[in-house]
Amino acid sequence: MKTKTIILATGNANKAVELKEMLGNDYTIKTMKEVGIDVDIVEDGTTYEENALIKVRAIAPYIKGSNRIAMADDSGLSVDALEGAPGIYSARYAGEHVTYADNNQKLLAAMAEIPDGQRGASFVCAIALILPDGTEWTGRGTVRGTIAHELSGTDGFGYDPLFIVNSTGKSYAQMGEKAKNAISHRSRAVALAKAHLDTL
Repeated sequence: MKTKTIILATGNANKAVELKEMLGNDYTIKTMKEVGIDVDIVEDGTTYEENALIKVRAIAPYIKGSNRIAMADDSGLSVDALEGAPGIYSARYAGEHVTYADNNQKLLAAMAEIPDGQRGASFVCAIALILPDGTEWTGRGTVRGTIAHELSGTDGFGYDPLFIVNSTGKSYAQMGEKAKNAISHRSRAVALAKAHLDTL
């Protein structure tokens, strides 16, 4: 099988590493920075899919005609008791240019009075592709869990230490990279994307 080249519309090194692992050896993965694309992307969509499409459309003109595939993802944590927040604003929940710790502390504070039976949440990932012929595609992966009362685990990034996966009873950060990548919201979305790409 001929290796397909995918250009990721992301500056997040953690996401790039995860996606490389999930897509496997049939795909060559490069970030937009690695191929010299420097464009300021304003994510002003109202859904995960809209933001993923905004990102992938921003880099598509730079690789047009090259037979490369543009890929982007948008993901976040939607907490039931917070009416879906932080949602699409997950990365900047505590403000612009904040750390993962800042976001986690704000979430813990917001959930401080919420009892165990009402701490449900979903991690969501939407993947967007633009194929060499200009065709667009989106897919979504979701994992259900609960928000912990304190940080647990040292692996992962973002809200991983606070998200307890229903199917495992462990936080993403307690599972280790390989186990997390086998069941995560991003792996589910990527599996849909890979299934679509494998048919091309």
